Amino acid sequence: MQQIVTNSAQETEAFAARFAKTLRGPVVVAFFGGLGMGKTAFTRGLAKGLGITQEVSSPTFALVHEYHGDKNTLYHFDMYRVESWDDLYATGFFDFYETGGILAVEWSENIENALPEHTIRVTIARGDSENQRVITIRNSEFGIPN
Repeated sequence: MQQIVTNSAQETEAFAARFAKTLRGPVVVAFFGGLGMGKTAFTRGLAKGLGITQEVSSPTFALVHEYHGDKNTLYHFDMYRVESWDDLYATGFFDFYETGGILAVEWSENIENALPEHTIRVTIARGDSENQRVITIRNSEFGIPN
């Protein structure tokens, strides 16, 4: 387990951009944390670090957005409304994993039992102030970048 503290959405994005450079697909980055904790901000940073120039937004209504980078494809999932195995299969989650891309999964609490064994788990919680976030990373073999 590793932790980092950020003090703004911009700091979260900058950290995630550095972290993205350590990732090699196929990999699932599963986000845990409440509404407004910075899961989409972290994903925006991942996209920047992967060389993606498209604007990244929450896939709340689409369930998944696909972004193509220099060397990797990022699949950004929102599992907030997933309540059953049928719902999960309907998102294409397992098919996207087999492409060798990087899957960023918001609301992973809803699919915990379906996450692959080597999933990188990112928990984001509010820190001591309104904008401070404590980011805890588990199962990352790469370590936290400086």
